[in-house]
Amino acid sequence: MESINYLWKDRKRYFGLPISFTRYRLSKDRIFRETGVLNLKEEEVLLYRVRDLELSRSLFQRIFGVGTICVYSSDKTSPHLDLVSVKNPKMVKELIYQKVEEAKDARRMRTTELVDDGFEPEEDLADDTDFCPLE
Repeated sequence: MESINYLWKDRKRYFGLPISFTRYRLSKDRIFRETGVLNLKEEEVLLYRVRDLELSRSLFQRIFGVGTICVYSSDKTSPHLDLVSVKNPKMVKELIYQKVEEAKDARRMRTTELVDDGFEPEEDLADDTDFCPLE
């Protein structure tokens, strides 16, 4: 079994200090969240499945220089993975974004998004008494 080279590691922080049993890691193709002391639970999301990233920072998080990154994915077991109270959250979010794009390019994956084209369906013309299709 080959060891995983992590590009970024951190822990959930309280008052800016990493005194928690929740660990976060980023490799070139996955994001990991490990929680627990005696009973460990490890969740992972493949980067090519990430659909969106969101950064939120409360007042207290801004004071202590941390933030929460929400990772939304098409993964069945972890469609929403939160990286809570991580240091340098903007830098981490950008790093994750870059690795997500690299993973999608490596797999030649592109998802198309539905865009509102402004088209509105016409009203029901059968109820209009003035309408005559033969004229």
